[in-house]
Amino acid sequence: MKFEILAPAGDKDKLETAIYYGADACYFAGKRWGLRAFSENFDQNEMEQYISYAHKLGKKCYITVNIQAHNADFDGLEDYLLYLQKIGADAIIVSDAGIMSLARQVVPDLPIHVSTQASASNKYSAKFWADQGAKRIILARELSIKEIKEIRDFLPKDVELEAFVHGAMCISYSGRCLLSNYLAGRDSNRGQCVQACRWEYYITEKTRADRGEGEEYQIQQDSNGTYILNSKDLCMIDHLDDLIDAGVTSFKIEGRMKSASYVATVVNAYRRALDQLVGDPKAYKNDKSRIAELEKSSHRLFTTGFYYGAQDKEYLKTSYPVSSSEFIANVVKDTDEQGFATVEMRNRFKVGDVLEVLSPDDNFNKTFVVSQILDKNGSSLNDVKNVQEIVRIYTPFKLHRLDILRKNKD
Repeated sequence: MKFEILAPAGDKDKLETAIYYGADACYFAGKRWGLRAFSENFDQNEMEQYISYAHKLGKKCYITVNIQAHNADFDGLEDYLLYLQKIGADAIIVSDAGIMSLARQVVPDLPIHVSTQASASNKYSAKFWADQGAKRIILARELSIKEIKEIRDFLPKDVELEAFVHGAMCISYSGRCLLSNYLAGRDSNRGQCVQACRWEYYITEKTRADRGEGEEYQIQQDSNGTYILNSKDLCMIDHLDDLIDAGVTSFKIEGRMKSASYVATVVNAYRRALDQLVGDPKAYKNDKSRIAELEKSSHRLFTTGFYYGAQDKEYLKTSYPVSSSEFIANVVKDTDEQGFATVEMRNRFKVGDVLEVLSPDDNFNKTFVVSQILDKNGSSLNDVKNVQEIVRIYTPFKLHRLDILRKNKD
């Protein structure tokens, strides 16, 4: 059976990064109809170019058309769907029944994946979407492993199941939130979420506040305070075997608004985990190093969410984003014959620093001491301070474009 690591691609760089680090498929949006309006996304020329790029590498591209549509949103949609079919999109991700109906009429051969926004949380709703022509159901995040297995057994065998395995958890059911609309006038169900659930909140006593006497009190949980609606981040890297046993074949990573270094770290970790599970299940079970790798990228404390039932309440607690590593530089040109790799600086580094390599190849997690840095004119530098400065750095390893250099924060 073929399993899939499905990665977010908020822009061109993240798509290239995701594929380089081992994603089997990417999901992304055009400039309209997707639920991440604030990511850079792809114009139509870029979409055609990068779908072709992915296909040449044997990868797939799924296009999000998953807003909760209003009447005006259908203007131009028919032409857009025809265009997606023409340029070879592998599927569209849809949550709105009206969009799905139009797609079935206009592009009947273009596969449809039903978005998690459709809240397929039971076997009957999943079967309903399958009967409408869906080739894949992206399951509601509120399901347990047991419920997923029951859904799998109820569906035709040719209908696939996709489940989120990593990333931010929304406080609202299947991500259908109105906080952003109410507090900021940005419709989260049409791609404009401002993540109001991540904001810091205070309370006041109404009667005193009405008299102008009220004081604001931060709702505290620990010395850092709290974000009352914020959840921990989902992390199922140690439980992929349970998801496979339940019938999931596509493992989805959240994060189209995250950085390329985040995409690289997480995709690389899940690629290695899945390959290990398929190749050596016993080694997968005994490997305890995966969480530490994921902790190197920005994250909130991890949880298994709803997958193991009501006893797991961690998703109700709060946390701040943290990371154990700092993103130092992108490799933009392979190491040359003199041993110098060309890199784009992202955070300050200097001679004497110990840097770690993030790579899909055997250089993964190797470290080296920075011994020599050259600027664009070939002059030696001791300290790289200018953001996104292009420099050459000596490395004992053969690094490749899209490898990443990072530094332990300790």
